[in-house]
Amino acid sequence: MMMKRWLLILVAVVSLSGCGYNQFQALDEASKSAWSEVLNQYQRRADLVPNIVATVKGEASFEQDTLTKVIEARAKATSIQVTPETLNNPEAFQKFQQAQGELSSALSRLMAVSERYPDLKANQAFRDLRVTLEGTENRITVARNRYIESVQEYNVLARSFPTNITAKIFSYAPKPNFSVQNEAQISTPPTVDFSAPKK
Repeated sequence: MMMKRWLLILVAVVSLSGCGYNQFQALDEASKSAWSEVLNQYQRRADLVPNIVATVKGEASFEQDTLTKVIEARAKATSIQVTPETLNNPEAFQKFQQAQGELSSALSRLMAVSERYPDLKANQAFRDLRVTLEGTENRITVARNRYIESVQEYNVLARSFPTNITAKIFSYAPKPNFSVQNEAQISTPPTVDFSAPKK
């Protein structure tokens, strides 16, 4: 009787391994780890924003509207509660991605506008913050790419046969991934006009 029980357990273990169960475990953990790094870099950027805003405020004539948009975008991005369930909820994932995109856009605008303020450009603290921000944006890109790759590997396993059966049995649904926010806009070729300007 005891021997039969051990045999059944052994068969179950072999069956689970053969159906990709262990792969799901490994890839699920890999994607969660990659996601943690994405969050870590977004948090690093969010922590940097108050210092940038405080430095820019020193330039009395700086456009208040641009600053206000950065402050609002940061507040919105940091107000979204991110939980492990966010990775399995396409709607929550999209909302988070949109908020981070708005903060990226607001910061880009702020950096572009700062070019018009020579005193601000010459400010060493602002220059240091700018370099740190650029480094952080690069880290965000790397972290996002790693997450995209890990989710791709996981989703291929979740959709392939016969591991898709294991995915159904153990509720390993495909995970949402990053996408381009303005896909329609960037897929439209730009209009190039070399004709002489009308006088």
